[in-house]
Amino acid sequence: MTHHLPPVRGRYTYQADLKKITWFQVGGSAEVLFKPADEEDLAFFLQNTNIPIFTLGVGSNLLVRDGGIDGVVIRLGKGFNEYKASGYTIETGSAVLDRNIAEYAASLNIGGLEFLCSIPGTIGGAIKMNAGCYGTEIKDVLLWADIMTRDGKVQRRTNGDLEFSYRHSNIKNDEIVIKACFKGYHGSQENIRSKMEKMLEQRAITQPSKLTGGSTFANPDGDYKAWELIDAVGGRGKRLGGAEFSNLHCNFLINTENATAQDLEDLGEEVKEKVLEKFGIELKWEIHRIGHRIAKK
Repeated sequence: MTHHLPPVRGRYTYQADLKKITWFQVGGSAEVLFKPADEEDLAFFLQNTNIPIFTLGVGSNLLVRDGGIDGVVIRLGKGFNEYKASGYTIETGSAVLDRNIAEYAASLNIGGLEFLCSIPGTIGGAIKMNAGCYGTEIKDVLLWADIMTRDGKVQRRTNGDLEFSYRHSNIKNDEIVIKACFKGYHGSQENIRSKMEKMLEQRAITQPSKLTGGSTFANPDGDYKAWELIDAVGGRGKRLGGAEFSNLHCNFLINTENATAQDLEDLGEEVKEKVLEKFGIELKWEIHRIGHRIAKK
């Protein structure tokens, strides 16, 4: 693939091991990992190649299959991690961690963004999937997002343009969030910090934090929660190879330190089938799965 890649100011890494940069710490390699220097470098790359791309944040909601990923995995970093406030709005690069924006807002007495402290990952990923918790979602606080399309052009899309729904936006897989603007309101430091502390305490009590990928399945329409359905079919604590549905929160798959990506995916599919058989409800994966499976011998 080397001769097909345009010269850039950023960095290419070939056969990049993605285990080190995803929360599950499983899976194969990226054919190429590209870290653009800045927005212009990213645009130049996109305008000068038609190679398949996938954008990776910190891998908090991602399962890379054991056969790895073809094409170029783009990881935004320096050049996409600045943020600033104006009044009660915060403009931020998409590579910034969600929790950093929550902390920054709190330091300026800006309320409304506290929920970001307990969402793992980056701003870009949070916007693409309309991440949320404790009663607030990205759609409730986002003013606009700058999206770079596959041809390297930037579109500023408003909240309404993004057609947010539960854990979903209309951002395509080959489009890249590069910048966003959030709205907050004046709040007291004490109240903001108190909300954040309670959220983090609740998360620590109810959710596993190591070798996991966040919620496995999205909550279905209706009265059921995904974890209730998983629990009802015996999913809590269920294991396959090195994969396990957490006893602490059974909508969380965890790597018990020796799992393969196939262990994790197969266990999720097994429980998904049991839920469908018993309740007639088809759970939808919230974890993004990408790459090639390795055929079983």
